[in-house]
Amino acid sequence: MAECVVVADDLTGGNATGVLLTKLDYRAVTVMNADSVSEGLLARCDCVIYPTDSRGMDGEDAYRCVYQATNLLKRDGIKLYAHRIDSTLRGNLGRETDAMLDCLGKDYVAIAVPGFPSSGRTVAGGYLLVDGLPVNKTNIALDPKTPVKTALVQEVFQRQSHYGVASVQFCHMQSGKHLLAARILETVRQGARIITFDCVTQEDLDLIADAVITSGLKVISVDPGAFTATLARKQITPTEKREKSRILVLVGSVNANTKRQLEELWLTQHPIYNVLVKTKCLLAGEEARKAEVERVVAEILEHADRNSVLTVVGDGIYPENRIRFEPYMEKLHCSLDAVTGIINDSLAQIAERILKGNPSVQALYSSGGDVTQAVCRRFGAAGLNLKDEVLPLAAYGEFLGGSFDRLKIVTKGGSQGNQNAINFCVNYLKEKLFI
Repeated sequence: MAECVVVADDLTGGNATGVLLTKLDYRAVTVMNADSVSEGLLARCDCVIYPTDSRGMDGEDAYRCVYQATNLLKRDGIKLYAHRIDSTLRGNLGRETDAMLDCLGKDYVAIAVPGFPSSGRTVAGGYLLVDGLPVNKTNIALDPKTPVKTALVQEVFQRQSHYGVASVQFCHMQSGKHLLAARILETVRQGARIITFDCVTQEDLDLIADAVITSGLKVISVDPGAFTATLARKQITPTEKREKSRILVLVGSVNANTKRQLEELWLTQHPIYNVLVKTKCLLAGEEARKAEVERVVAEILEHADRNSVLTVVGDGIYPENRIRFEPYMEKLHCSLDAVTGIINDSLAQIAERILKGNPSVQALYSSGGDVTQAVCRRFGAAGLNLKDEVLPLAAYGEFLGGSFDRLKIVTKGGSQGNQNAINFCVNYLKEKLFI
């Protein structure tokens, strides 16, 4: 069933957004005729794009077209509404955004992010730049049908909209998603219904999207497509991926930074299911270890079909569950490395059995070199074919040989990265799976 509605001001732009969504493995359909919209059609896609061809219209005619299109497609099950605008600010941006706000109701706020970093469109200090030049200093400004007279995004919306317009610039985006979410909520309380944002990188798009989700507001994404795709990726699981692709997160680290990163992951990834591994059981003897491995595997496999991200985490991530290794070294007459090796090997066995038990698990995130080495040994892999740096000290690659040849993996040190690091790595894997 369609969960994303994109009303586009022209066909080409609408299709371009549809392609971005398709690359994320959404089923995207462009509707060319209002009479063709039916419940059957909406049931067969994740995203529906409706081009109004209103960019060059008179403002009030454009308002009516967009209002009618939004009214035609709005449903209770829609998670994301978007207004696809021109990447150079041409057309009736303000009036068309008003139309969607009026149609959807007073609870909605428009989040306008005109940046499209991969296409050379960025917003800095409130100005839209095209390959580094203010848009009104380029040939685009001379468009005979829809000229662009200013590069100030807020000003373009203010000239056309009947609602309050506010601008959020980089000075408000330096302290993470929670403070940015608070800034958004305060801006709304002050009367703005359209909020424009600076943006020069994909990381900026991710930050804005995370802040919007954290705010809990009902929003309309207003952008050339990149921000809509980012919001969709964070809120909507593609139908196909609900059926066939999942990511396993395997964490044995007890680092406090890892705990913060996991809590961020659990907050932002949906749907997600976590199982804590009882470390004491892994060291309590062979029968207890087997029973704990079996418990964790069975619980994950039971919930796998309803979740796209599955996390298996040693319970030592919480200080109250951490164990002293010395008693186990004495009891088992072995070294510290041998004791921790039992834990790492058990985690690797859990991962192996989950992957064998549900082939839809197609990627792995592992935290810590010891855990990753244990996984490689368990899988019989010769090593990792490294392909990219996801973050500093976080590497992306594929297993070489063994039981899961070419399985995608991101591995990272437990202490490395900021609060969003594991979430960023998981999103990276999602994008790789969607190719």
